[in-house]
Amino acid sequence: MTLIAILIGTIVAGIGSVWLAAALSFGALARYTQHMLSMAAGALMATAFMHLLPEAFEGRAAAHDLFLTLLLGLVFFFLLDKAELWHHGHEHHHTGETHRHAHGHVHNHAHDPAHDHPPVQPGSWAILTGDSVHCFGDGILIASAFMADMRLGAIASLAVLAHEVPHHMGDLMVLRSGASNKRMALVKVSLAGAVTALGGLVGYWLVDSLHSYLPYFLVVASSSFVYVALADLIPQLQKRLSLAETLAQVTWLGLGIGLVTVMSGLAHGH
Repeated sequence: MTLIAILIGTIVAGIGSVWLAAALSFGALARYTQHMLSMAAGALMATAFMHLLPEAFEGRAAAHDLFLTLLLGLVFFFLLDKAELWHHGHEHHHTGETHRHAHGHVHNHAHDPAHDHPPVQPGSWAILTGDSVHCFGDGILIASAFMADMRLGAIASLAVLAHEVPHHMGDLMVLRSGASNKRMALVKVSLAGAVTALGGLVGYWLVDSLHSYLPYFLVVASSSFVYVALADLIPQLQKRLSLAETLAQVTWLGLGIGLVTVMSGLAHGH
């Protein structure tokens, strides 16, 4: 019975939060793409600094080890991004492709008839890898809550669903800011969200032995979100803008931070 409850809770939290984020991102807010990128940057940084890292440092792991994990995580996602760009450039023999990362946006490839595939957005693999690690950790946390008390497990599942929505809105915007279609972006983030159920299953069987590794899962996920926010999203926002446009950018960045901070506070309140 507990295992079934864990599976339901993790699927609702993991995939439900992605679909709810997609309904908001691709529905009412779809026309505000640039504003959504600002919100995505805020949401990703807040998820890392206001939710995951504080939770990691509450564990028994040494601060030095966690900071080392964070540093190695940033370097790993930088190399992952490099490999992604190199592979994409090599695949299409298109030297101009590398400018995409430097300028922070994707160029129109209408002039290149041989270009069959949409360009890969820098940071997409970092986002999906970090998401999967994060969701795996969420699954273990939900499993732990259900094993302690069924009611606590239900509250934890709803809390994870709520605080993941603004974060997944950020993920979907990162994937959509390339030329990939909405459906593909939704499928990719949903698959990462489904890893929550895998984390729940593993957590059910190995919750005691895995508990000491949770802080490291949280830090690795944090490093991916910090890297994507600072290396891929913020550069796209660094343009010469009017005062009103700059204020709008900062407001949406603050909204992303505020949403995740409030949701994380509510989650921890339980």
